[in-house]
Amino acid sequence: MPVKQLRDFLDSNHVRYETISHSPAYTAQEIAAATHISGREIAKTVILKIDGELAMMVLPASQLVDLRHIQGELQAQSVELATEKEFKDRFPDCETGAMPPFGHLYNMKLFSDHALSKDQEIAFNAGNHRELIKLSYDDFVRLAQPKILRLCTVAFA
Repeated sequence: MPVKQLRDFLDSNHVRYETISHSPAYTAQEIAAATHISGREIAKTVILKIDGELAMMVLPASQLVDLRHIQGELQAQSVELATEKEFKDRFPDCETGAMPPFGHLYNMKLFSDHALSKDQEIAFNAGNHRELIKLSYDDFVRLAQPKILRLCTVAFA
């Protein structure tokens, strides 16, 4: 079952969504294969430290994180990947690495790569490594209110 906080949030905002169950998978590319959804249509959540503060970034599974590029886009002094130890306590209702991309639910800024807007729907981890939530991209933007930027520069082949 999806994380209760996320499900309650979507239900209270009258959002239509689909829950997709799959065998346990831990990387976005594994999830894409398990669900038969293109890697560019699955969003992965990455936790960064931007000038020492934890922030959430969401990007297509087919994209790679380019920290130097992100640092320039955000005009930050430093950008680095956060370690699991640094962020796991922020997501007590989630399995580590399966956080849904709703920063405000976890008191974090949310940045989204513009490439996600190319699809009408977005699918992402539902707080565990066995389920995805799929909803319209427009509903995601309306509810999550991410800052949309060009964050990634390289895609998997």
